[in-house]
Amino acid sequence: MPLTTRRALLRGALTAAAVHASSTDALGSTLLTRQIPSTGEPVPAVGLGSWITFNVGDDPLLREECTAVMAAFFADGGAMIDSSPMYGSSQAVIGHGLARLGYPAGLFSAEKVWTGAAADGPAQVERSRRLWGVPRLDLVQVHNLLAWEAHLPRLFEMKAAGRLRYVGITTSEGRRHDLFERIMREQPLDFVQFTYNPVDREAEDRLLPLARDRGQAVIVNRPFQQGALTRRLQPHPLPGWAGELGAATWAQAILRFILAHPAVTVVIPATSRADHVRENLAAATRSLPDEALRRRIAADVAARL
Repeated sequence: MPLTTRRALLRGALTAAAVHASSTDALGSTLLTRQIPSTGEPVPAVGLGSWITFNVGDDPLLREECTAVMAAFFADGGAMIDSSPMYGSSQAVIGHGLARLGYPAGLFSAEKVWTGAAADGPAQVERSRRLWGVPRLDLVQVHNLLAWEAHLPRLFEMKAAGRLRYVGITTSEGRRHDLFERIMREQPLDFVQFTYNPVDREAEDRLLPLARDRGQAVIVNRPFQQGALTRRLQPHPLPGWAGELGAATWAQAILRFILAHPAVTVVIPATSRADHVRENLAAATRSLPDEALRRRIAADVAARL
């Protein structure tokens, strides 16, 4: 497709999303929300990740495509966008999109500190804030526990000073769960972030119950195993239970499985497509499976891999 045509389509998509946002407040109001345990603040249960998908550098067309994804996200009631200094140009691309969209009022900014040099942590957080273009970040997490013993005290100080609102830690792909659990028990965290889906279920044994007991909000990353899980399931037709859930795709079925766990606060699938954003958000607007159906979903997914 010629670049001029693609640019015209993107401009049309952004305009349509702005109109859609003003005409579908009802959809946003019915989007499933969960409360952040430490404050009771509600947050929409499906967020937006930016790992890989928003690392597009300075390419103007790709930046506009990311902006279109963000426009669709906010139009359908989304709030939390998650990023990290580790994610290449993702932070700058988010900042570009937010500026283009007029900094939507519902934004919940979730960032990370990711440096082995403890003294550099506050400056890195400030740089992230500037790249986003926001007055302050809502959440800052220690990424993959890197230098956590030094970073957490500083983040708690920044929270007390009003420079950020929430503090958390992250891990991914089931790594370092023993240490992660110990920090959850010992530190007054607002948020914890880790991997969970019908295949990666290690968190069910200890982390999810502990988060609920400790009053810590849970962000679920890699719900689709970076797309590998949905690609492997794509050739298989959806089982009969998908109709009971109103799930039209495997992605929606997986998200509903995750969101049905009572300890999960937000799940953050990453995508480069506006239609996938709407598909993901729609997973949080219908009924969720009970525990018996969750077990069946996990079994059916495993049988197809």
